[in-house]
Amino acid sequence: MRALLQRVSRASVSVEGHAISSIGKGLLILLGVGHGDSEEQAKFLAEKIANLRVFEDEQGKTNLSILDVKGEAIVVSQFTLYADTRKGRRPSFIDAALPDVAEPLVSRFVELLRGHGVPTQTGKFGAHMQVEIHNDGPVTIWLEK
Repeated sequence: MRALLQRVSRASVSVEGHAISSIGKGLLILLGVGHGDSEEQAKFLAEKIANLRVFEDEQGKTNLSILDVKGEAIVVSQFTLYADTRKGRRPSFIDAALPDVAEPLVSRFVELLRGHGVPTQTGKFGAHMQVEIHNDGPVTIWLEK
């Protein structure tokens, strides 16, 4: 399971011109599921992300978590995080889990993140989405389990 975190001042997701989620200060989480991923990876990443210190304290040091700053999250399923570009010019996505495996794991990750106390919204699995990101910093972090 792979997650690309972006610390945001605000973010939103729209499908077919309609906003389906919107947050202020927090994290936009692009989440990819690969073959062999299970709830173990979802649990690890949810706990890690909820407690990861990527927000600045009053001295400007990254000492605070999303929980500390009472931030929010948007989780967007992103199979393209498993793109393999080693050969040719067209990415291969054969390492990404199929939708019938990925969708329940993405949903479980969202439940686990909420269980840690992070108010969490989502994109729409499998939809063509417009994601608006106001990256704060910018801070972008890659996590993999």
